Amino acid sequence: MTGAPGLLFRLVKDQRIAFLLVGVTNTVVGFVWFLVFDQTVGRIFGYMVTLLCAHVASVLCAFVLYRRFVFRVRGNVLIDLARFELVYLVALGINAALLPALVEFVHVPVLLAQALIVLVTTLVSFFGHRAFSFRRASG
Repeated sequence: MTGAPGLLFRLVKDQRIAFLLVGVTNTVVGFVWFLVFDQTVGRIFGYMVTLLCAHVASVLCAFVLYRRFVFRVRGNVLIDLARFELVYLVALGINAALLPALVEFVHVPVLLAQALIVLVTTLVSFFGHRAFSFRRASG
């Protein structure tokens, strides 16, 4: 992970811990978004639309949190957001494959299935953001 230290890093003095704290916060926020969309658009359009809406809201939230509180990177915000989204698209792909598999074939309730998948996608996101989203060329 590279980039100038953000506010949270200055408080905890370890960028890995700051990254994990924001990651935990983002995971909770993302799950709340999933709950909100499940109880609104999900009732009409189903859990896959819930997943898509929660994804968009979560990515935008996470990008602001990581960029503001963990990293102080310079550069084009839109390019950074695109790189950030690429990592989350991998996580979304995993989620989109596992959610219907768990719900339709294993008969796990939607919210429990999503909670289990979050464990997997959190690891994917952590390593992807560390190595790609906020990485800057050295020197």
